[in-house]
Amino acid sequence: MDEILKKLALNMVNKVPELIKCFWQTLHMMALTGIIAFTIGLVLALILTVTRKGDILENLSLWTVLDKIINLFRSIPFIILLALLIPVTRFIAGTAIGVKGSIVPLVFGTAPFFTRQMENALAEIDRGSIEAAQSIGTGPWGIIFRVYLKESVPGIIRGTTITFINLVGLTAMAGAVGGGGLGDFAIRYGYQRYQTDITVITVIILILIVTVIQALGSFFSKKTLH
Repeated sequence: MDEILKKLALNMVNKVPELIKCFWQTLHMMALTGIIAFTIGLVLALILTVTRKGDILENLSLWTVLDKIINLFRSIPFIILLALLIPVTRFIAGTAIGVKGSIVPLVFGTAPFFTRQMENALAEIDRGSIEAAQSIGTGPWGIIFRVYLKESVPGIIRGTTITFINLVGLTAMAGAVGGGGLGDFAIRYGYQRYQTDITVITVIILILIVTVIQALGSFFSKKTLH
């Protein structure tokens, strides 16, 4: 194994432990950010859906404010958002660098995207199902849990899959500002020290992560289809 590694990726020989550490840092960032963004995004998507014109809790003022805020954060490139949020990140996390300092901007960068994905999934629900639930006296909370959330599970899984794949790219980008993880590893050695073999290996690992996420998403989405 060592001989093969020396022939194909000489610069990697002494960096395997660091690569493994960065791999786990990337998974850590993705898991924590994904859980927080999923919770925030799903709640915001539900509010946007039920308060839109003609829906069960119509409130156009609230819908307009939320819609504009989400569009605002979605319009800011993530690399600029990272720099813009440094004071906020320091206030919340106590640092703006490393894995800990990356979570806050990653959540701000992922939650609006995830909200739109969930909003699209909820919008696929047949209006007939909602009207049928209303006709038998089901209240707003009952419609949210028994119709919107229950019927849109495949769409939620598809949206979650797309969001996590997008999150892989964002965690790599966080490495540009010392965020840790595989992105940081590739930039420090592959880009700044011209060690191309490390860049190639990092890219292969990122592709494998995306492939696994897509496979899991497709599997669970098919399992939940009616």
